[in-house]
Amino acid sequence: MMEDIQMDTQIKEHLLPQCINAAIKAGAAIMKIYKNQDDYDISLKSDKTPITVADRVSHNTIKEQLDPTRIPVLSEEGRTMLYDERRNWELFLLVDPLDGTVEFIKGNNEFTVNIALLYNNQCMASVLYVPYHHKMYLAMKGHGAYLIRNVEPTDNPTFNNEQVNERIERLPLASSRHDGFRVAVSRSHQTPETHQRIEELRHTHPDLEVIEQGSSYKFCLLAEGTIDHYVRTTNTYEWDTAAGELILAEAGGVTESYPDRKPLEYNKENLQNPWFEARSAQYR
Repeated sequence: MMEDIQMDTQIKEHLLPQCINAAIKAGAAIMKIYKNQDDYDISLKSDKTPITVADRVSHNTIKEQLDPTRIPVLSEEGRTMLYDERRNWELFLLVDPLDGTVEFIKGNNEFTVNIALLYNNQCMASVLYVPYHHKMYLAMKGHGAYLIRNVEPTDNPTFNNEQVNERIERLPLASSRHDGFRVAVSRSHQTPETHQRIEELRHTHPDLEVIEQGSSYKFCLLAEGTIDHYVRTTNTYEWDTAAGELILAEAGGVTESYPDRKPLEYNKENLQNPWFEARSAQYR
């Protein structure tokens, strides 16, 4: 029990602000590149998904910022790390330095920086930064999920625990209440199974409205209460979901594999997620 309290204190007072600052600095690096499409330097990863120089710069920025913590990092840009090297990690950071690369390339502003802290393969804390919209989402297991507005990308962020506490708003937001049933789908990754599931949901929710949205920002909108349901029937990886899943869970929502409704698992030998659905607090 005492060890848990000490860990909570360490995360809240030190690690969470460090992760917030790392995400902001990475967001600043991403935004500099975002403004100049000639610098994107787009190539394909082994799974045929795109990667840009912004992904690499963000990854290096986060690694550099969080190196003093001495906590190992499992990142999308380090996806080739052997399972034997990471399988016994007690504490590690799971990072997507630029989630929504396709949306970044298209220029539609829907991309995020995701950093999750895992202990014994359970997410204990996370931050998810939306640099274009200046929104920082954060959560700590057992302590709620929160939003900080007007967090501009900067090369020298200086958030500490006191500043975080002064500016946070608890999720879900009362201002996000709405009529109707809003279902989010990926803007760039839809399949016939996605549309089939939406039609099933429409039977019980005739007023269903489909919202196309890129990146892990969908988890944040679920946590806010802005949208109600999210269906994903294409490939995602652990770094795509860990940070957002905790934010949603601490806002009262839930994420489960689809169609078998099991919890998502982390630090598996195969880092790919199953299909999943996520639901807001109102519809869990």
